[in-house]
Amino acid sequence: MASGYGIHGGTSRCFPYWQEYMACYVMTKDDPVAREKGPCLPRLEDYYECLHHKKEYARARAMQEALRKAERAHPRENAPKLGQIRSLGLLGHEDESKAMMGAKQ
Repeated sequence: MASGYGIHGGTSRCFPYWQEYMACYVMTKDDPVAREKGPCLPRLEDYYECLHHKKEYARARAMQEALRKAERAHPRENAPKLGQIRSLGLLGHEDESKAMMGAKQ
């Protein structure tokens, strides 16, 4: 468990979640029926999420994968053609590139 102190003093960002979990744990520690139902489990999950952000990262990865899948399903309609790329000087103009690089040195 974290000490409860943040990097710059004061309480850490996850300490309130830890306090909520501990309050629930103390209230249900002597009640075996309540312990089996696990009323404190959501509070513990909130604390772990605050510490590690696993659910947040998983949600972001799922969103990125959905975006990539959508892009693969619908390729760009206005993508440049091979001739347009050559006209930009990217392909087929190696001599000009070498001459320009030689002039700069």
